[in-house]
Amino acid sequence: MLAKELISDIVPALRTSDTGIKALAYMDIFRISHLPIVNNSEFLGLISDKDIFDLNMADEPIGNHALSLTRPFVLANQHAYEIIEIFSRLSLSLVPVLDEKNNYLGIVTQYDLLKQMATLFAVNEPGAIIVLEMNINDYTLSQISQIVESNNAKILSTYVSPHPDSTQIDVTLKINKTDLTSIVQTFIRYNYQIKASFLNNNIMDELLDERFELFMKYLNI
Repeated sequence: MLAKELISDIVPALRTSDTGIKALAYMDIFRISHLPIVNNSEFLGLISDKDIFDLNMADEPIGNHALSLTRPFVLANQHAYEIIEIFSRLSLSLVPVLDEKNNYLGIVTQYDLLKQMATLFAVNEPGAIIVLEMNINDYTLSQISQIVESNNAKILSTYVSPHPDSTQIDVTLKINKTDLTSIVQTFIRYNYQIKASFLNNNIMDELLDERFELFMKYLNI
C-alpha cells in the first residue's frame, strides 16, 4: 500500500492569501488540526490551529506572518508504514504527499489510513480472533500457521505488538473460522498461551483499533 493510493481528494490545501478564519473553518469541517499551505504546486509547510491561535491572525492572510512551518511529507511511492511513523512521531492529523520532483499531490488523513489498514487486517472478513502471548524468541510464524492450517483454517491477517519494557509480545491472529475450539486446543497442546479469543465483530474492531494505536506508538520508540 503506497502513499499515492491513500491520497484524499476532499481536504483542500491553503494558499498564502487565505485567512486564518478560512483555515480554521476547514479544520472544523474535516475534523483535523493541520492543513498544508501550497503555492501553485510548491508545498510550503503545515499550519496548525495552534499556530493560528498563538499568532492571533484569524482574520488576516496567512502569508502576512513569518511562520515557522514544519515540512513533513512522504513521497508518492513510500509505503503506508512510513506514513504511520510520521503520524506517530509528529502527532499529526494528516501527512502531505509529494511526487519525485517535490510537487504537492495531496494529503493522507489518519481516517483514510486507518480505513485502509482495517482492510489489511481483514476486519470486515468473517472469522474470529486469537491473541497469543509469548516471548519474542519463541515467535515462529511458520509453526503458528501450521497449527492453524492443520485445523482446516487460514490466517487472514496477523499482527505482533510488543509489551513495554519486556521481551513478551502479543500475536494477534485473524482466522477465517468462527469455531476456534480445535485451533485453541491445538495451540494449548503445543504449549502456547492463549491470552484472549474473540468472535463478536464490535469487539474485534475495538481490538484492532487498539493494536493499531500500539503499533503507532511502537514505531515511535
